[in-house]
This record gives sequence, structure tokens and C-alpha cells, in this order.
Amino acid sequence: MKRVFARLGIVLLALLLALVAWAVAVWPRAEFMPARSPQAWASTPDNIARGAYLARAGDCIGCHTARGGTAYAGGRALDTPFGRLYGPNLTPDPATGLGAWSADDFWNALHNGIGRDGRLLYPAFPYTHTTRVTRDDADALFAWLRSLAPVRQPNRPHALRFPYDSQLALAGWRLLYFRPGVQPVDQARPAAWNRGAYLVEGLGHCSACHSTRNLLGGSGGGLSGGLIPVSGWYAPALTLRSGAGLGEWDVPHIVQLLRTGVSSQGAVYGPMAEVVQQSLQYLSEPDLRAMAVYLTSLPPDRDEAPPAAPPGEAALKLGGKLYDKHCADCHGANGRGNGNMYPPLAGNRALTMAEPVNAIRIVLSGGFPPSTAGNPRPYGMPPFSPVLNDTEAAAVISYVRASWGNAASEVTAAQVNRYRAVPLD
Repeated sequence: MKRVFARLGIVLLALLLALVAWAVAVWPRAEFMPARSPQAWASTPDNIARGAYLARAGDCIGCHTARGGTAYAGGRALDTPFGRLYGPNLTPDPATGLGAWSADDFWNALHNGIGRDGRLLYPAFPYTHTTRVTRDDADALFAWLRSLAPVRQPNRPHALRFPYDSQLALAGWRLLYFRPGVQPVDQARPAAWNRGAYLVEGLGHCSACHSTRNLLGGSGGGLSGGLIPVSGWYAPALTLRSGAGLGEWDVPHIVQLLRTGVSSQGAVYGPMAEVVQQSLQYLSEPDLRAMAVYLTSLPPDRDEAPPAAPPGEAALKLGGKLYDKHCADCHGANGRGNGNMYPPLAGNRALTMAEPVNAIRIVLSGGFPPSTAGNPRPYGMPPFSPVLNDTEAAAVISYVRASWGNAASEVTAAQVNRYRAVPLD
């Protein structure tokens, strides 16, 4: 028996050593890339203007500004399945912000996901994407942040559950899901395509929402769509030619949607409305076009959904009556809408996704597209939660998902009830 245990111990030790050797071999080692010169992060007008533009492109304000708080002073709560995190202070305050940071510290955070104190950062800060940012862009962004007025606002401690609050667990997560590296340039592609890839995959961190995450919060990458944890919105696949995918959209329509939040083919609501309002509307026409070119070039990374069974006759009959009463005045009896004021429902692929959560939330809670320079006074949708019960809401959603050429499955009262108490934001 002693020999058996001794042999088992040797086997376990060998397995442990093999695991350690493997981990060392594949561990995402920190990379360092020096700046071209101290002028790269100097407070010159050119650096500051470039950094401000890059901050817009990355929507940095979205996570680093509390509701009603000072811009970039941190404090915004970021809820995750593992607990709550808080966006840190990015102003140049020496005690609570980035005032004591160097340009190398800042680049190390963006590229390697490591803080100035050497601690590993949580990937709610999307360093899995910002690792692709060039050193020159990181330095310009740092120069702009240093130009902000310092705000003395201590960072709030994260409130994560055990074991997610440990550096050991975070190190294991990084071992599985993070590799530092800049965005590669595809020499076979035109400059616009490469610029679009850099913005979509890097600063824009689009797949942070538009991809499915597993139980550990890891993403397989790609833009195949997924339910955004906690918030209860579905970020659609951007690569498919069905659903809300962009595979068959014209580039000008995509540019219009990104710049204004509305287009002849639909409008954005929920988290995407915030991204358009705070970030995308400020990007240049060539950059928006580059993003559109890149997105429309991507092949689907999963199979198209099979045709759905149509809703039952009872749901269609009730839904049709409710549509005529509550919806037809704005969206038209034919479902074609009214220009950019009221989006079309006929042929609106955002309505016919297999996952109907977005349609449910809009019907229950209402909402507005973003207010942008190209659409400063958006028309909104009133909330119908006080007017329609679960069965009625399910029926009218089922009706619009199966009318005017739309073909999607029936929505149930149970699905509606699941999101009735979830706030719009």
C-alpha cells in the first residue's frame, strides 16, 4: 500500500511540474515598447488634440465618469456576474488619479493590464483590446489625460465576491484569456481596412459586448453577438446576414447609423445609444467608413439560424389588434415607419433576432435613440409596461416579428415577465 501511495505521489508531482512548466511556457509575459521620445507624450497642442480624439474613439468617459460626476474622475459602478467594480480616476491628481504615473506606467496598463503598483488589473478595463493600441497612440492619450484639471476623488474599492477578488484567480484568468500584442497589419488589405480593424478590435473594443462570454467571463473574440451580462441587453452579431448583422448593409448606411444613431434600416437603443452619443458621433468620416468597411468584410463565425416557426393564430390576432391601437400611428399600418423619426419594423432585423430581449425591453420601458449632431432631437418610444400585461406585450411583439415579411418565432408571456422589472439602463 505504501508503494502505491508513493507512486501516486510521484505521478501527482510529475503532473504538477508539467502543469507549472506549461504555465511558464504560455504565461502572458509583459511586453515593453519604448516611446519614440519624451516629445511623444509632451503637452503639445497636437498631442492633446490627438489624445482627445482617441479618448472619444475608446469611449473612455463611459466607464470613468460617475452619473452626475466630473468627467474622467471615476466612480462609475460596473456590475458584473462576479460583483461590482468601479471605474478609477483618470485625472492627473497626484494622490487619487494618474498624477504620479509615467507614460510607461500608462502604456503598461493599456498593453499588459498591469497597474503602476504592479497589481494585475481586472478585465472590466478592456486591456484585452487596448493591448492592440500603438505606443504612439497610448502616449498621445496620456498627454491628453495629463492636460485635464486634476480632481481629488479617491477610487472606490471593488466589491467582488471570493475567489474573484484575488490576484491568484485573476492570474489564472489571464493565463486562459489574455495575450498582449499590438494590432497586426494585413499587407494584403487596403489602409482603410486596417484602420477599421484597429478601431473595431482595439480602442473601440466592440467584441467586449458583441461576443458571447463563458462562465468565467472569457470571450472567444469575434463579433458573433451575445447577451451583455447583468444589463440584460443583447448585443447582436455584426457579421451575419440575418438577424441584426451588418453582412448585407451598405457602407453608407452603417456610417450613418454609427454617426447619428439612426438610419433608414433602424436605430440604436440601450448601451449602444450611449456609445454613439459619447463616442462614435465624434469620429471622422474616414474612420467611420473604415470601421464599416472592416465590419462588412468579416465572414460569419457561426451558422445562420434556421427559419423559425411562425407564432400561433391567437397571438397574431391579439397582436394585430394591439398594434393597430398602440403602434400604427407612428410605425404605419404597413410597418414602414416614418423616415428617421420612427424606425421601420418591416424588414427590421433587430426585431427578428432569435433572442427577442431588446424588443421586449423597448416595448416595456420605451427609450430614445441618442441625441447626436446629425439627429439632435430624436423621437422616442413611450413605455407600454403600464398599459400591456405580459400576454399582451408578448402578442404585439410576436406580431411585428412575423408581419410584413418578417419571420421570427413567437415571444411568450414568460419571456416578457423576465424583463419587466429590469430597468432600461
